Amino acid sequence: MKLGITMEGGASRTVFSCGVADALLEEDIMPDYFIGVSAGIAYGVSYLSRQKGRNLEIAQKYMNDKRYMGVRYLLKEKNFYNIPFVFGEIPNKLEAFDYEAFEAFKGKVEACVTNIHTGKPEYIEVPRRDENFDVLVASCALPVLFQPVKIGRHYYLDGGLSDSVPYQHAMEEGCDKNIVILTRERGYVKKTEHAGKVSMKLYRKYPKVVEAIKTRPEKYNACIQELMEREKSGEIFVIAPETTHGVKRTESNPELLTKLYEEGYQQAKKQMEDLKKYLAP
Repeated sequence: MKLGITMEGGASRTVFSCGVADALLEEDIMPDYFIGVSAGIAYGVSYLSRQKGRNLEIAQKYMNDKRYMGVRYLLKEKNFYNIPFVFGEIPNKLEAFDYEAFEAFKGKVEACVTNIHTGKPEYIEVPRRDENFDVLVASCALPVLFQPVKIGRHYYLDGGLSDSVPYQHAMEEGCDKNIVILTRERGYVKKTEHAGKVSMKLYRKYPKVVEAIKTRPEKYNACIQELMEREKSGEIFVIAPETTHGVKRTESNPELLTKLYEEGYQQAKKQMEDLKKYLAP
């Protein structure tokens, strides 16, 4: 058996997945292959380094901190999130990321990103020791909220623009058992958002990425429909929130974030018996 875990993004809503991940850690359920998109990979690495509770601590202590995110960073640095603080000071000083434990994880870890020129998804292996977390930042680089990130010779944006829930790639990697952690309720239908229209204008020089942004809702909804069908047939195990408690993409309220984390933890606990049956040889 080769177990794959896929984590959808969703910025602040991904604290749901952090609750799920901590419940998995309690049961020592670890994948052979892990892929995350956007905040799914940014938070996912703490699961792979077995740092139970670390993501909740960050959400409670720092997401409401004026150093974390805000319009002033968008105006000054053209990034809504204060990247040197979020991806530098927090993991390297304030809430230390365990690089040694991450290096010890024996599975393969990839982040989904979107190539700005082709508009296609790419799946980049996450370096085990990168104190700048460049691949993670690239996967999180949602248009408007982030600047494109250069990795190697290419520039990338948020992986969710081209492959929001890359469980199919996990299957291509040979995973015959797959856990998919979503950050939206079952039945959620994605529609074109105002931010998407702004993004298309902002990136009009890159027609293929504009096409990816334009077709994202349609592709997302088709992906989720197929995922639900695969779940019904027993191919894939899905964990999704019953409610997101009104948490928005850039939510910073510690109480709401804690509620959503608890939602993830309880959902995983509620499904644990079925999950273990699914994972049984």
